[in-house]
This record gives sequence, C-alpha cells and structure tokens, in this order.
Amino acid sequence: MTRVFSGVKPTGHLTLGNYLGAMRQWAAVDQHRSDALFCVVDLHALTVDHDPARVRRLSRQAASLLLAAGLDPELCTVFVQSQVDEHARLSYVLECVATDGEMRRMIQYKEKASRERERGGSVRLSLLTYPVLMAADILAYGTDEVPVGHDQTQHVELARDLAVRFNQRYGHTFVVPRATNPAVAARVMNLLEPTSKMGKSDDVGPGIVYLLDEPDVVRKKVMRAVTDSGREVVYDPQERPGLANLLEILAACSGGDPAGLAGLAGKYASYGSLKKDTAEAVVEVLRPVQRRHQELCADPGYVEGVLREGAEKARGMARPTVDAAYRAIGLLPPVTARP
Repeated sequence: MTRVFSGVKPTGHLTLGNYLGAMRQWAAVDQHRSDALFCVVDLHALTVDHDPARVRRLSRQAASLLLAAGLDPELCTVFVQSQVDEHARLSYVLECVATDGEMRRMIQYKEKASRERERGGSVRLSLLTYPVLMAADILAYGTDEVPVGHDQTQHVELARDLAVRFNQRYGHTFVVPRATNPAVAARVMNLLEPTSKMGKSDDVGPGIVYLLDEPDVVRKKVMRAVTDSGREVVYDPQERPGLANLLEILAACSGGDPAGLAGLAGKYASYGSLKKDTAEAVVEVLRPVQRRHQELCADPGYVEGVLREGAEKARGMARPTVDAAYRAIGLLPPVTARP
C-alpha cells in the first residue's frame, strides 16, 4: 500500500484551516486508501519561545482532536513525535547531508525569523534546522505521499532533495516522497486578513475559527469577515481575496465549487447572505468533531492508550530505515549488551 505521513504542530489551538486543509482529508480518504501515519510533531513546537506546560497540554488536545476528526487507530497510526526516538536520530544524519544555503532559503524560516527579530527576540538554531527534522519525520517511514497545505510544499521538496542526495552518495536508503494538496480550501485564510493564512501559531483574534469554538462564536467571527470592496459576489482570489476565502470555506464545508457558488443567480445578492450560509456550514461541519472531542476528554485513558500503541508501532516501522541510514553514512552498529 501507499505509505502516507503527515502531522500537526502543537503551537496553538487547531483551526478550521487545519481541519479543512488536512485533517478531514486524512480521515475521509487517506487512512482508508493507504498505510497512514499521523503525528503530533511536538519537537517542532520547541523552535520558538514556549511554555512547556502549554506544549504538553496542546499536544494532548491535538491528539484528541485528530481522533475526534475521524482518525481510527484500527486503520492508521496516531502518535506523538517525541515518543519515537528515530525522528531525532535521523534528523542529525540528514543535517550532515543538508546545506546552510538550503536552510536559509526556506520561506517560513525567513518569515518567522523576521518576526522574531522585530519583537526583539533571538532566533533559535532549531528554527533554521527544523525543515531537516521535518524531512526526518517523512523519510523515516518510507513515505510515498505527504498530504500538506501549499505553505508546506517547499519543506517536502527539501525532503525529496535530501533523500535523492543521500541515496546517490551513500546507497539507496530512502523512498523519495511527494507532496499532495487537497483541491479545495488547501489554505484557509484569516477572516480579517485574507492575504494571511488562518494559522494557529502566530495569530490571535477574531479572524481565526478554532475547532473548539462555540457555535455562536463561529457565527460572530464569520459575520465579521472582510469581504473587500464592491457589491457583486464573484470568485476572484487575486482581486477579491476576502470574498474568495468565504466562498472557498463554504465550498469546502458544503461540497460545492467556489466559482459555482459565486455564480448562483440571485442567491447571494448581498455579502450578508453569503456570510450567514458560510457560518452555518462551518458550525455544522464542526459539530460532530466537537461532540466526539468531549467524549474523548471524558476518557483520557483511551487517548493515552492510542498514543502508546501508536508510538510502539511507529518505532517498529522507522527503526529499520534509520538503522540502515546510520550504516550507510559510516556509523558503527550499536553495541549490544553482553548476555
């Protein structure tokens, strides 16, 4: 079967963008058609200033929301990154293959480092090198496909480059992965700043719909969304990004097409009616996720058991590839204890 790997970073509460752009596809399609692994990538949360207790809390919440979104541990592997040592083991080996120039060309590094400097903070080395850790996340499992949003495609391309380079220098060790993007709402934008994605890490405020927002909160946020100038409801992501964002969200929630929704004669004569329909569609999409999340919170032992079994399974899958990479690059085999 095709091997699929993807993950979520516990740097903030998961958003509608995480769900429509990734998690729903994982649950509805990827876990059924492939040998799939989905991971809470908590090591990545350490690349910026953070509260340790909050990272632990958000990691548990993210795992619960992955299950609430429909991931079934009978069909896929759900685990936490730091509980599988092979990720960190392979990351250093791949750092010995990557170059400084590759790291500094990463768009997200440039953006995040710039914001950190503007705040007067220092940029952690791990922020520069975390794309290599992400490559290790992917390559450790012989991954064929990585379902990601468009903003993460560059990192999958780096994983491809490192896999090819390692294979050419040290012998064939890694599968060369490819990125896959959902067709609609691959990148849900901030409702108040529609040229910026609805990110959980850096943004706060009414432009972000979180998966655990109450229905009335969701409605209020959507009704306040920016819709650009003009009166006609048209789908034009370049000239009318706010309106296009609403249409894409509605299309993703209702199974329609953004351009087709804009062309519905008379139905959306005003922005208000479009916002109302979008808000109700989002509320209905989130309702079963929130209900299942409440059930999981009432049974924390179940979630812990899923993560424990997932980590054990993931270690067994990753270790042969990582051990092979260690041998290929020139490291001695591990020393075994005397009987």
